[in-house]
Amino acid sequence: MLKWTIIFIVLAIIAAVFGFGGIAAGAAGIAKVLFFIFLILFVISLLRGKKIL
Repeated sequence: MLKWTIIFIVLAIIAAVFGFGGIAAGAAGIAKVLFFIFLILFVISLLRGKKIL
């Protein structure tokens, strides 16, 4: 699960960069939501003690 969380948080960060940079202004809101969702999932995965690799 941690592997998928890392993949999706990276995608959310990339979407945030494009959204916040003005390239895709409509994606900014979605990027914010995705970033926080996957940040929470990442922290939960770490707390459960799963190995990253």
